[in-house]
Amino acid sequence: MTRLAPHRRDGLTPSILFVCLGNICRSPLAEGALRAEAGRLRLDLIVDSAGTGNWHAGEAPDPRAQATARRHGVDISGLKARQVTPADFRRFTHIVALDHDNLANLRRMAPADAAAELSLLLDHVPGREGQAVADPYFGDDDGFEVTWAEVTAAARTLALSLRGR
Repeated sequence: MTRLAPHRRDGLTPSILFVCLGNICRSPLAEGALRAEAGRLRLDLIVDSAGTGNWHAGEAPDPRAQATARRHGVDISGLKARQVTPADFRRFTHIVALDHDNLANLRRMAPADAAAELSLLLDHVPGREGQAVADPYFGDDDGFEVTWAEVTAAARTLALSLRGR
């Protein structure tokens, strides 16, 4: 299991950027799950999400993602898709990809002065290391529940890791 450093050397508040392809399904669900977990644990974190592609820039999360999060008491309806920028690699302490392709794209995109630690989301869940979060976009509503279960499991371990446990 990968552990996130609780703080960067410069003492900044931990900041996590979740990244998938279009930023309308998996990464906003992960953002919502970690925001909820950080609130529950009273952690001071900065949490955001983005996509490696720009097809959905400015759009709200997929309605099925919103409905799934809402069923679990989390509102992601106000989020808007955006594309990862070079500045994100300096702005965030951690950039967490939802699958291998996006992690590879992030490694290619990272500027020479990147400060963010890159990782795969399920590397933070014991027994799930090396696995990608299921992409529900082309499936039915049940796929969003599977994705929600995966991102909430990761949110729990990430939050505890950032808390220093």
